[in-house]
Amino acid sequence: MADITGKEDVYREATATGYIKLKPSTIEIIKKGLVEKGDVFSASTIAAIMSVKETPRILPLTHNIPITNVKVDFEVLDDGIRVYVTVKTTAKTGVEMEALTGAAIALLNIWDMVKKYEKNEDGQYPYTVITDLRVIEKKKGV
Repeated sequence: MADITGKEDVYREATATGYIKLKPSTIEIIKKGLVEKGDVFSASTIAAIMSVKETPRILPLTHNIPITNVKVDFEVLDDGIRVYVTVKTTAKTGVEMEALTGAAIALLNIWDMVKKYEKNEDGQYPYTVITDLRVIEKKKGV
């Protein structure tokens, strides 16, 4: 773990994104609210927020920092869903790992909720893929 003892608390913000490719038929089921497990966006938002707050337990060398806000947004496209997770804090270290964790878990939750519709006749997932997990913006001292 990095020693941040001497650092000052500073406003910090990070936004991470990721993408899950889904079959167009699955996208339609999501849009119509017909997913058997429930509302994909509500459940994935909660999953993202919970995982942001649990990041130090998942990634052992991250610091336990006060999370002051988590915002989760979804962009539904023809062949998948893009997730955006923005995390804010006032702390001695940044929130990039928290934002990435939130985005990753939101994507995994989407997959879990729609896997029934993504499987082929052999029970495999030849179309479904999670990609492009990355930090798209980082702010400090704003």
